[in-house]
Amino acid sequence: MATGTASTSAAGAATGAAPLLELRGLSTEIRLKHAVVRAVDQVDLTLSAGETLGLVGESGSGKTMTAMSIERLLPPGGRITGGRILFGGVDLVGLPEPELRGIRGAEIGLISQNPTISLNPVVPVGVQVAEALLLHTGASKREARERVVETFASVGIPNPARRYDDYPHQLSGGQQQRVMIAMALICRPKLLIADEPTTALDVTIQKQILELIDRLREDLGMAVILVTHDLGVIAGHTDRVAVMYAGRVVELAATEALFAAPRHRYTEALLEALPERAAGRSHQLYTIPGLPPDLTEASPGCRFAPRCRFATAACREQDPPTVRLDGLAHEYACFHPREESGPPTENLPPAPAAEALPGAEPGAPVTGNGGAARVSDHSWVAPTTPIPDDGTPLLEIRQVVRDFPVTGGAILKRKIGEVSAVAGVSLRVERGMTLGLAGESGCGKTTLGRLVVGLERPTSGEILFRGRRIDRMRGKDGRLERRHIQLMFQDSYGSLDPRMRVRAILREPLEIQRVGTGRDRDRRVDELLDAVGLPRRAAERYPHEFSGGQRQRIGLARALALQPALIVADEPVSALDVSIQAQVLNLMRALQRERELTYLFISHDLAVVRYLSDVIAVMYLGKVVEVGPAEEVYTTPRHHYTRALLDTIPVADPAVERAKRRLGAPGEPPSPTDPPSGCRFRTRCPVAQDVCATLEPPLTPVAADADPPAPPGGRTHHVACHFPLAAPVSGAGAPAAGEHTPA
Repeated sequence: MATGTASTSAAGAATGAAPLLELRGLSTEIRLKHAVVRAVDQVDLTLSAGETLGLVGESGSGKTMTAMSIERLLPPGGRITGGRILFGGVDLVGLPEPELRGIRGAEIGLISQNPTISLNPVVPVGVQVAEALLLHTGASKREARERVVETFASVGIPNPARRYDDYPHQLSGGQQQRVMIAMALICRPKLLIADEPTTALDVTIQKQILELIDRLREDLGMAVILVTHDLGVIAGHTDRVAVMYAGRVVELAATEALFAAPRHRYTEALLEALPERAAGRSHQLYTIPGLPPDLTEASPGCRFAPRCRFATAACREQDPPTVRLDGLAHEYACFHPREESGPPTENLPPAPAAEALPGAEPGAPVTGNGGAARVSDHSWVAPTTPIPDDGTPLLEIRQVVRDFPVTGGAILKRKIGEVSAVAGVSLRVERGMTLGLAGESGCGKTTLGRLVVGLERPTSGEILFRGRRIDRMRGKDGRLERRHIQLMFQDSYGSLDPRMRVRAILREPLEIQRVGTGRDRDRRVDELLDAVGLPRRAAERYPHEFSGGQRQRIGLARALALQPALIVADEPVSALDVSIQAQVLNLMRALQRERELTYLFISHDLAVVRYLSDVIAVMYLGKVVEVGPAEEVYTTPRHHYTRALLDTIPVADPAVERAKRRLGAPGEPPSPTDPPSGCRFRTRCPVAQDVCATLEPPLTPVAADADPPAPPGGRTHHVACHFPLAAPVSGAGAPAAGEHTPA
């Protein structure tokens, strides 16, 4: 496809400069034992020096496989079956391996998606980064060390000389990702491939990483391929965008043009599934029905046709040709494109129902747009115990503290300090509501969730469930009470035993609690699969046979097995692409309405928290700094930290993203082993004064006439700040990004 209209590529075209990278008819396949996956199919792309090209699409769309094909770093069974990859005029497809190794790392750098897996846990990070320099430049070890320390400093790693000898486990997630960036840049490459460089990172670290890549691109004049499913990231950090579906590029355009007027119906559907498009809890998220096609089977026509609301017979029988708009470098392949002056997306035809898995049994319940089949009640599964009508909250957390000891010494471990993970948190959750916990990594939100489910015990304070202290319960009483509190893990794959079939996974909680007979348990498994929109035949499969979204549904089904009253959901959608995320969120809301469930929903993404939550509590360094009604906290935050988090959320609008000031909370949080005195946020706060260092601000109601003060976690807005943000003038709406106005 043609070169884009961004300034960098336009300048290159004006001077007649050849593109740095050209993909011509690239096709890649992966040979399995009994099938062949056509992962990349006839992809044409170009990239100029200094330009950033975004590759976006659902999981399995081929974007990562396209990026990996450029370096010929394919999985076992993978091979390029057609096309050319021209890098600086050299065809990498036919290049001998020894010559290709001279290009990898030296001229093409790669930032892998998961630094925890990519970094060797038994080798210091500095040594790992220096390896490429020693291999490609012949530098001495001393020269390599100096260059690595210099690069560590350039990517924002604190104390770079000391970090050289640290091991990966001694670094935070954001610092590990910076090490991966340093490794990719150590040889000053001409092209940087960033494969999901910010997946599962909190928004402030994500913002720092992306701005770092932008700055280094400008300083080094390199080209960047940014692979991500996050449309907000694409909007703010790319010049052009290629939207991929089922191994093909279905739309290619300049970033501003794509977001202003998408033409392909798949692009339109991705944008409509964004959480911010739902306007809080008042609307349901749109979800793309069905699943991407099976790439082991060739299918005629448009590959998106089975999921498209506008598909006709022609779409199912013919492959749509690529159309280029006159005068614009905007290309798409669609028989029924969205017209620039067409109707808004909310007036589109309804989506058809779709099965969650191919081959579902006839008559099995399906979830076309996020709905859920009803879970029938059986007497052999004890229903949730009713809550007395005396105002008792389902969950109450009273001044809970959790400190972890820090030990030192090679042989005799002795306590040398404490990590203040949770520091005097008080919250209450009413039955049937969702309390969202938001904040950066290390703020204590996951530790608080683990305290609620009993995986950790508080150092002090009280945790009451249905009016009874569960933090003190032991033995049979504790086991019976805690069956009503279940946990959804962040890593759906890691939390499922790979050697157990789904039936055994879902039966396990029932067997541990000795609920029902074997036949009862099998019937309950079928009902759970119905409830989460999976066919009953899925019970005989293993976890690796499912997609990420389907595994998260299995995790939700396991949490529902004992009919709990409260589910603690720890980052359940952080690593899912936007369409699958919408499906899971809609499913959780549908089940909440049906089963009168209560959620403690933990996430770093305030847009997601806003959609699912009734009340939002924002945590910073173990403290709750703001809590109140979700819509009010999201639109009119009173704490400067909440405002900073909102400023850093990527928005799928290039104009908004590029107009943002470089705000957000500067730097990284202080060490939890030595938190600041007074207000813990003061070292990063734009309006901190002397009183902030000496006096810790209490969590107080925003409304001056709140009498008596409502407990935190209810419907009253509370903030812990000496100089809170002023409320907007009536009718003025929320403060603009960057407006930090003390009251």
